[in-house]
Amino acid sequence: MSDQTSDQTSDQGYFDRFGGCYVAEVLRRPLEELTIAFNQAVADPGFIEELAQLGRDFIGRPTPLLYAANASREIGGAQIYIKMEGLAHTGAHKINNALAQALLAKRMGKTRIIAETGAGQHGLATAAACARLNLSCTVYMGEEDVRRQQPNVAGMELFGATVVSVDSGSKTLKDAINEAMRDWASSFADTHYIIGSALGPAPYPDMVRTFQAVIGKETDVQISERGLEVEALIACVGGGSNAIGFFAPFIRRDRPRLIGVEAGGRGSGVGQHAVRMTSAAAGDGIIHGYKSRFLVDEDGQVAPTHSISAGLDYPGIGPQLAALGESGRIEFTSATDEEALDAMRFFARHEGVVFALESAHGGAAALRIARGLPPDKVVVVNMSGRGDKDIFITSPIFRPVQWKEFLKAELHRLEAHMDTLVDMVVDSKDSSKVLGGAI
Repeated sequence: MSDQTSDQTSDQGYFDRFGGCYVAEVLRRPLEELTIAFNQAVADPGFIEELAQLGRDFIGRPTPLLYAANASREIGGAQIYIKMEGLAHTGAHKINNALAQALLAKRMGKTRIIAETGAGQHGLATAAACARLNLSCTVYMGEEDVRRQQPNVAGMELFGATVVSVDSGSKTLKDAINEAMRDWASSFADTHYIIGSALGPAPYPDMVRTFQAVIGKETDVQISERGLEVEALIACVGGGSNAIGFFAPFIRRDRPRLIGVEAGGRGSGVGQHAVRMTSAAAGDGIIHGYKSRFLVDEDGQVAPTHSISAGLDYPGIGPQLAALGESGRIEFTSATDEEALDAMRFFARHEGVVFALESAHGGAAALRIARGLPPDKVVVVNMSGRGDKDIFITSPIFRPVQWKEFLKAELHRLEAHMDTLVDMVVDSKDSSKVLGGAI
């Protein structure tokens, strides 16, 4: 493994041949300013202390490491532990990076934040962070993801964010990123773009990994306190923020095994999955300002993807993860939609823990790997988010008849009381104006 790959920071924005900063000239100056500001902030004890305090009091850190005793006994293999990142405020690991970048933006004198989101967790976290730090917030989200993740859209709007539905391209995460970058190119004087995953042009991959490494650092301490000899750490991988943060303290060590789980979707054909590291349909590409592994078609254009989880259907992977995968330090596998659903149900029934569909891909791989290991081995899976956000996806599958009846009844209730609801909305807006004036 090369020194560049094993190091915790990139070599001038590169991890071996991946990474870089491939952007229009108009974005070079804000990225250079961001690099300087980031390096100064992480070297400033005052910034680190304020971030740690917010992490404790606002996010709820540290998150627990749960011994999944029932699940381990049920499968009869290795002992499974769950890093309960879904217990962080807003329901996922995304708040670690969103809050840190928002704090950095405020330090830089920015007053407006923009973000992209797929599953909605990064958008929700960014909106919450902006509400806490009194920053304006706009979130770009693909129209298809808006449809799939209405609970998170409602949450973002409740926090005061403006959610922009993107109806171009595949109407998913990659299109949301395109629109956010267009916005930033024309507004960077007062605006900071919070990228939610460990990808994009430098310095974002280094920055996101640094802010998400709190997951791995806590896990390292927790397994040491319990005297656990861990065989493998397992995490789902879309763009890769939860995985690289979880793996970060262990990258330069020989053990444990680091296992990334991509979205196997519903088949091996084009548009049926989002497997970038082990698929024959993937290749090197330069998209969204960085070089990495992407799913591309015969003409080298971004290929359509699929995952039941809105957070894992991005066509590319973070550059450091790509480099670590090629070096062999990270092993990549995949889980299908069906396996993710089965894992979600398994952990819910045996541990009382509901994985987000993204995290359930990691859970599926953890079950598969643990079954093949003896009982004296330990695997730790990162539950990067909790699954209440996925109710509109999972309920039609787990309980289709009851869910259909519920939606019909809700639609009837809304139609019957629409006039009253409209009056309530008007009254609420008027009250907000009165309260705002009083304040």
